[in-house]
Amino acid sequence: MTLTVAAVMFMLMLDSSILNTSLPSIARDLGAQPLALSATITAYLLASAVVLPLASWLADRHGMRRLFLVAVGVFTLASLLCGLAQTSGQLIAARALQGLGGGLLLPIGRAIALRGSRTEDRIAITALLTWPVLFAPVLGPPLGGFITTYWSWHWNFLLNVPIGLAGLWLVRRWVPADGTPAPRPLDRPGAVGAIGGLCLLIAGLESAAHATDPASSRLPALLAIPAGLALLAWTARHLQRAPHPLVSLAPFGWRSFSIAALGGTLASMSIQATPFLLPLFFQLGLGHDAVTAGAMLLPYFLGNLALKSVTTPILKRFGFRRVLLVAGSLSVLGIATFAAVTPQTGWPVLAALLVLAGCARSMLLTANSTLMMIELPSAQMGAGSTLSAMTMQVSGAMGVAVAALALALAGQLHGTHAQAAGQVLLQDFQVAFLAVAAVGALALWHYRHVPADVGAGMLAGKAA
Repeated sequence: MTLTVAAVMFMLMLDSSILNTSLPSIARDLGAQPLALSATITAYLLASAVVLPLASWLADRHGMRRLFLVAVGVFTLASLLCGLAQTSGQLIAARALQGLGGGLLLPIGRAIALRGSRTEDRIAITALLTWPVLFAPVLGPPLGGFITTYWSWHWNFLLNVPIGLAGLWLVRRWVPADGTPAPRPLDRPGAVGAIGGLCLLIAGLESAAHATDPASSRLPALLAIPAGLALLAWTARHLQRAPHPLVSLAPFGWRSFSIAALGGTLASMSIQATPFLLPLFFQLGLGHDAVTAGAMLLPYFLGNLALKSVTTPILKRFGFRRVLLVAGSLSVLGIATFAAVTPQTGWPVLAALLVLAGCARSMLLTANSTLMMIELPSAQMGAGSTLSAMTMQVSGAMGVAVAALALALAGQLHGTHAQAAGQVLLQDFQVAFLAVAAVGALALWHYRHVPADVGAGMLAGKAA
């Protein structure tokens, strides 16, 4: 069952990253600028943010298995529509529909895999579910570059159709049916607050990145960001007092979950922005084609793979606190060092840097994801899964938006937008990498507060 869920999640995460290498080619085909087409990513993430807070309530009302099947079906249909799109508007609309299905897949799939599991098995289950998050964003860019160059960018989406149909069969075959649904009242104020706050925050960041006149066009977008944060803060207070909250915040009562959620949001923003920046950097900054840019990310993938099999022994030997601090520091260092890469940088040096960044990414994401769930009681597993998926999805959206905003601001500072349309200077990417690394550095302050002995008994049991 866990393998079935992991396979569906791999399709989801692969689709989220396969566009990164293809954006310049899609832009040329549709007559748009590469950075402007980040709206295809934003539409997906915004739609996911809208549906994520409703995942727990919908699962209680209709059952997790049925909802998971519907989400896979919607995602597969939307992938077909993306592959058939002929204009940028059609592509953005289809990506929004994809986001509605994808926003449900992550939390519901995680809850299905973890429900009824023994406490000592959660490390193995969480590690297995982390594989798609680790590998798909790295495998997506080279695969997208190859498909775009030798076939067509449309096939990046059409390949999801047979995978989605196979996923529907596997879910029906291996995922057991739910018991009698236990519907609860819909927390309408909580739904409006959560959805409105997330949309204002993410849309504000993304809109600020694409505004061309900082004195006027960017002001409404910048005002939307604090408005979104304020609405989310009000929603959090409401959820704590509501008799039937849209999403229970009880998991935040566990210190391990709270630290991993807050620190992990900042770390994930930095980590998930990197696969967005690197393919564009290799093409627009260093002048490589899509296939070469995708292939250049293979050392990043190997770094992820190299650390995955030894994560549990390393956690057992050094504990969550040390691993998070060291992996977080190496991740920040690796991302910041990309700012020093130029066309004259030797391939061995760049490959070593990519391997280092990949290793740090793998260890940090796995340790943080495991820390979030390791102490939660079974009764809070559903809420924890929903909150975990929300933090991952929202942090990814904010990470891409912050990276795009940094590129836009750097472009205005360096006069990039006065040049030919679609041009991005090398120094624009340098600013973006440093900004993304700075966000990751903020996570280290939270990781300092991880208890030294958290999860020690469970790690020892797993090793035994």
